Amino acid sequence: MNGLLSLWPAAWSRQQKSSATMLAASALLLLILWLLAIPLSWAPEPIGNNAQLFAEGTRVTVELTVVAGLAGVVLGLVAALGKTSRVAPLRWLASFYIWVMRGTPLLVQVLAVYFALPEVHPVLRMTEFTAACVALALNVGAYNAEAIRAGLLAVPKGQIEAARSLGLSRWHTFIDVTFPQAFKISLPPLVNNIVALLKDSSLAFTIGVVELTNAGSQVKSTSFQAVPVFIATAIIYLLLTTVMTLISDAVERRFDIEGKLG
Repeated sequence: MNGLLSLWPAAWSRQQKSSATMLAASALLLLILWLLAIPLSWAPEPIGNNAQLFAEGTRVTVELTVVAGLAGVVLGLVAALGKTSRVAPLRWLASFYIWVMRGTPLLVQVLAVYFALPEVHPVLRMTEFTAACVALALNVGAYNAEAIRAGLLAVPKGQIEAARSLGLSRWHTFIDVTFPQAFKISLPPLVNNIVALLKDSSLAFTIGVVELTNAGSQVKSTSFQAVPVFIATAIIYLLLTTVMTLISDAVERRFDIEGKLG
């Protein structure tokens, strides 16, 4: 008991540091989104006179990542629960979804959602941004499902049996015992999937979403200067992924209970 109490200040300090890092990185991301046009306007042509277009494309890229990323986590959880379900049709349906999404190119999925679904039924017609979010969420959801399923299976069955023997229902056993441990185990691959989603969002360019890659392509087409345009685009992507990695690392440390007590 005394040993645990002696570790509490260190755990609290690490928790504060991770929270501070998360807030700082989030604030930096917001500053990048709203003030990016200012430093870009100082860049040589053709970047300087198209700074606002690059800034707007960057904001759309982050919006795609956040919306599709959150939806993908929900889809991943549902699919993981379906694949581990005792109900055979749910397992088959979840396995089919994961098999299709992981076995076909994301580019094909983006094009199919935007062009093919409206032919199935007109109500499925979407805007370019919505179609891109749906396709990205469906894709990352399949990868999240496998990460979450691995986390669920990693929880020792003895803990579940102990919770049931204490009178907890299946629902409370899942919420209070299984899911918190599975979430912590699944967190590293989940955050990696979100960071990768930021780069995958560039495929929304193919259906006309004016995100960062599309913005760079437009500037290249009008200026005929590919080298500075793609260098600027790559630098912005690198900056975004760096900041998002800082946020994801802080989130991992925030939930790393063993790390706080180590």
